[in-house]
Amino acid sequence: MASVSPILLPDNGDPGFGVYVHWPFCAAKCPYCDFNSHVRREPVDQNRYVAAFLKEMETARRLSGPRTVTSVFLGGGTPSLMDPETVAAVLDGIARNWHMPDGIEITMEANPSSVEATRFRGYRAAGVNRVSLGVQALNDRDLKFLGRLHNVEDALKAIRLAREIFPRMSFDLIYARPNQTVAEWDLELQQAISYAVDHLSLYQLTIEEGTTFYNLHKMGKLIVPDGEASADLYEATQEITAREGMPAYEVSNHARPGAESRHNLTYWRYGDYAGIGPGAHGRLSNGRAKLATETERKPEEWLRLVETRGHGMTVQDTLNIGEQADELLLMGLRLKEGVDLARWQMLSGRDPDPDKEDFLISLGFIERLGNSRLRCTPQGMLILDAVVADLA
Repeated sequence: MASVSPILLPDNGDPGFGVYVHWPFCAAKCPYCDFNSHVRREPVDQNRYVAAFLKEMETARRLSGPRTVTSVFLGGGTPSLMDPETVAAVLDGIARNWHMPDGIEITMEANPSSVEATRFRGYRAAGVNRVSLGVQALNDRDLKFLGRLHNVEDALKAIRLAREIFPRMSFDLIYARPNQTVAEWDLELQQAISYAVDHLSLYQLTIEEGTTFYNLHKMGKLIVPDGEASADLYEATQEITAREGMPAYEVSNHARPGAESRHNLTYWRYGDYAGIGPGAHGRLSNGRAKLATETERKPEEWLRLVETRGHGMTVQDTLNIGEQADELLLMGLRLKEGVDLARWQMLSGRDPDPDKEDFLISLGFIERLGNSRLRCTPQGMLILDAVVADLA
């Protein structure tokens, strides 16, 4: 496998502070999706949800204290179902609660089926400067299989519009689809890269409990590539993207040097972030203490909670030092740059277990980068969960 190290945005020890806002509504539920997304037949009262977002932000601000926002991410669901005025009101609310410098990364997820030029220009005017498109496949057969509402023509139109209107763009593809070969994926991936995007998120199709695909798979009606075939597709993904100048900087994320997602790096470098909206998670620090937050998943119940008590949080757990150190490993080992050992040692108060580390090094699953960082090898990335479980 090709080994190319991207030039990451520098890890200066301050992973930043992000704000994540979750819009939980979709036009349809995809059969593979286990995200907190909901379909509603009646129009959503966007003004009411905006008021609730703003109220929950005030609670998050009290927990976080004064912070400087380094990135914002509007996720879902399908945030591109929001009116541009709704997006503008949400961003204004973030700026009222925290310091929000000009020019920071502000990303919005969008589905090609809900894209039109006037809405995109409205989002850009509201302050969005990066869009992430849920393309998922570049052939109509697989788009239909994945339950997407758009076709390839829609996807290409959305990509062209995004390139025209936004300074930065990414899009998602799903691979390891039934009967997919490495040769087919090679051609599709090269096509994707040719559209001059600076960032791609490339996810293996996984069968998640509670989804339509899970039920079909359980009944034997959906057959996905086995472990060896999936590993071949993963390795091909790394080789193709590295060859084309868009190497992996995280397990599933690829970027041209300097175009990595600032918001996602905040997660993986174990920074703080406020989670706003139904089903959002957050990590908020106050001194050495770190608070893990979760909100009510059902949109209408979340709305009721916010309107009656000022927030929809159902979990506010203070993480102990050991839990924080484990989370730092869990997130940091996803990155090509690995984990900052000095930060891990300062947080945990100890060195990594030398016997476990030596054993995993001997198997070729992890490696040291001098004395400062620990990272997974390409082989270790294939079994990342097991590596983290051994080290944590």
